[in-house]
Amino acid sequence: MNTVKLPDTTLLPALGLGSWHMGESAASRGREVAAVRLALELGYRVIDTAEMYGDGGAEEVVGRALSEALRAGTVTRDQVFVVSKVYPHNASLAGVAAACERSLRRLELDRIDLYLLHWPGPHPLRETVAGFEGLQAQGRIVHWGVSNFDTDDMTQLSTVPGAARCATNQVYYSLSARGAEFNLLPWQRARSMPLMAYCPLDQGDLAHDAVLQAIGERHGATASQVALAWLIARGGVMPIPKAVRETHLRANLAAADLGLNEADLSEIERRFPAPRRKQALAMR
Repeated sequence: MNTVKLPDTTLLPALGLGSWHMGESAASRGREVAAVRLALELGYRVIDTAEMYGDGGAEEVVGRALSEALRAGTVTRDQVFVVSKVYPHNASLAGVAAACERSLRRLELDRIDLYLLHWPGPHPLRETVAGFEGLQAQGRIVHWGVSNFDTDDMTQLSTVPGAARCATNQVYYSLSARGAEFNLLPWQRARSMPLMAYCPLDQGDLAHDAVLQAIGERHGATASQVALAWLIARGGVMPIPKAVRETHLRANLAAADLGLNEADLSEIERRFPAPRRKQALAMR
């Protein structure tokens, strides 16, 4: 599988698993835990979650699945890269530490590999970054970063002490939401900072696009796989599609090895043109 490189040269697979909307219903909890367990068995190694998802329920799903996988010997702790996010209203100096401890309990872990500020919020960035740096020093998190930050936000962040250690920015990015390409993605590339792409399939809508379906048929692939392969081919981009069904988990993982040719890429550009001016980032 292709990889992305964090600013400190840590290499990660170029495709992860999202967990948005997991943990929202007790009735689906067992099925979701089984899905994350299966993802780990299939080879997923980056798992994304947040304290917001299901009011902590998604973190509990990920934690239970990972705990079971560790006990079964499916993976070792060092093989799995766990990402979580702090609510902006919890991102004060003291609030970050308290929120992280709650997330660690739900995840059944002693550290989070990447901890993100979920979106810009009411607390000064210098406080949030200081909180992240303190958690790093204590070994409670390994890396920190942000989410839903546009270029102006990233520029503001860059003035804060310690900001050079920001590992990534996670934003809504898909073929149908290419706003990040105008100046955010170039800004991050200039600083060797990868972009994590949530909702890379536009919440499933791209699976029904006729152009992507036709391209997929030429490769024995689905429209969704084409959309994911396009993102991975951008370089420095990690899509994190959420999936629960086994067919989707397998298909998404296989998309990381799908190669698109110049004719495919040209056809995609005609169907989903790159932005010619600044656009607001999509956000869900």
